[in-house]
Amino acid sequence: MADRYLHFTGTAPGRFLTRRLGLPQPAHLRRWSPRTPTLDGPVLHLTAGDSTVTEELAALLAATGLDVTERATRDDRAERPAGIVLDATAVVTPGGLAGVHAALHPVIRSLAPGGRVVVLGVRPSADDHHQAAAQQALEGFVRSLGKEIGRGATVQLLRIDPEGVAGAESTLRFLLSPRSAYVSGQVIELTAAAPAPVADWAAPLAGRTALVTGAARGIGASVASVLARDGARVICLDVPQARDELARTADALGATALPLDITAPDAAERIAAALPDGLDVLAHNAGITRDRRLANMPADRWAPVLDVNLDSVLRTTDALLAAGTVNRGGRIVATASIAGIAGNNGQTNYAASKAGIIGLVRALAPRAAADHGVTVNAVAPGFIETKMTAAVPLLIREAGRRMNSLGQGGLPVDVAETTAWFAQPASTAVNGQVVRVCGQSLLGA
Repeated sequence: MADRYLHFTGTAPGRFLTRRLGLPQPAHLRRWSPRTPTLDGPVLHLTAGDSTVTEELAALLAATGLDVTERATRDDRAERPAGIVLDATAVVTPGGLAGVHAALHPVIRSLAPGGRVVVLGVRPSADDHHQAAAQQALEGFVRSLGKEIGRGATVQLLRIDPEGVAGAESTLRFLLSPRSAYVSGQVIELTAAAPAPVADWAAPLAGRTALVTGAARGIGASVASVLARDGARVICLDVPQARDELARTADALGATALPLDITAPDAAERIAAALPDGLDVLAHNAGITRDRRLANMPADRWAPVLDVNLDSVLRTTDALLAAGTVNRGGRIVATASIAGIAGNNGQTNYAASKAGIIGLVRALAPRAAADHGVTVNAVAPGFIETKMTAAVPLLIREAGRRMNSLGQGGLPVDVAETTAWFAQPASTAVNGQVVRVCGQSLLGA
């Protein structure tokens, strides 16, 4: 369903009226397209303190193909930066946070509309509470800046491992691009794992096989589309009842349709049989809702949600890993939800299932990497414009759209772009992460 308020605020009368009334003025977000594959403008590289990774980071930013500058300008006639990367890895005391302010305060107003701010930090130390305080302070800083920056801009905190700076390339490419339009206020922590090489960043999934569950429509169809765009051979899985719609989706992408109930006891065996050469990307997207308040929720509304959204993910993941169907260097991407983080009225079953996904990711990720060479991450959508949210009552729908820093709902492609970043071979250092695609929802952490 079209967001009429967003369209109205993009008109001259709409801008005038909403400004006078103090109403939200969401900016139209610039997403990836063949015409707009990159940010439109330079990236400003700044440093707070005496960083030990400055040269490595500069080389990494240069490798992205972006126009990187280390000089800020106060000349309004000069080209505004489309991105700002602040290296704050050397901030180890609260006093060092003054360098963060000194670096960003003079330039933050010059950021172009729809721009990107990425603050680089490191993991808070368990052995140095002064360093831990300073680095944790960056999280509050980033989340607050994301809520005040406006004009469709986004702000993230990326915690890197100084021993593995090269592993940040795929993440910086994602965050400093139109692909991350609806991701803001996130804290992403990387490991020191070395990235796999990418021959062609225009098709980073070339030669890889991806399975997407719940792929007949909505977010799942968009995930399948973006993975195919990025070069993957895609298998689209959905329930047999959606066979016709699944076939149309797969045919449009040059993909393969696999009608299968993911909750079937033999689902993993049938997936493995359909993929004799194994699987490189397993995207768990299938999910259902059966909303009702707990006092009015019978067991037959509780059980299916937990079975589809959580139990089936656990069963198939365990079986496919044990069978070696997920190839070494593979990627598992599960779908959580902002509901699993903040909870939702009338969704105790759904929120429980999605919080369970977060628990799965955090526990399995280090073991899957060590035992199978596979990363495990999750995307947590907020209010995404789908047929399901179009059926939500008007006032609740409008609240869902406006209660985030970007003042609008996301699109299925926003979830798909995040999934594709997780799926890249160069994203080896991204493991055990739960990234919200919610425009920095005002609900939840």
